Amino acid sequence: MPGTLSKKQIILDYCRAKALERIGPEEIRALQNELRARLGANLKTASSHIARVLREAGKNVEYYDRFATPPMEEPYASRLRNLLQFHDFPSAEASLRKLDEVYRQYQQASDRTGTGLVRSLLQKGKLRAGSLAANPRVSPDKRAEKAEIATWFRIWLETPDLFFDWLELRKASEEFQRLFSNQPSPGHQLEK
Repeated sequence: MPGTLSKKQIILDYCRAKALERIGPEEIRALQNELRARLGANLKTASSHIARVLREAGKNVEYYDRFATPPMEEPYASRLRNLLQFHDFPSAEASLRKLDEVYRQYQQASDRTGTGLVRSLLQKGKLRAGSLAANPRVSPDKRAEKAEIATWFRIWLETPDLFFDWLELRKASEEFQRLFSNQPSPGHQLEK
């Protein structure tokens, strides 16, 4: 519908109009109410989405939940932005490979902040994928896929040095083939 503002624009306009310097849980709730008032009473906007929009706009957001991206300063923010992806098996595997590569570089440089941020992103991915796997509104096939991806993230967090060997064995297993034979292949073509 022409002239309709996006969620993002409504969020930013509200902050500008209220001259918000600090955004905490109370302001996040007020923004959720504003979005419902402007876009419909049935609209639900996750607090983590609002926090992310505001952080990306450079606002001081003091709101954290298990689904929100951990706050990051430069140079970490630029390097890690959008590396966590798990739309399907190939994107999850590619994401894990990129994050693992960055993790190893931070580890080699003894950068505890960097390694901690990579682990936080993967923890967030595990929680979000697990949440989707438990959501009855998501199709059964997609829920099974997200449960599997949550397991991938969990295994990486527990044993990053063995993960990719485990993943190759997992993808070749009869169980994986039986459960996900109708899914796109997670990509044996992707190299370490």
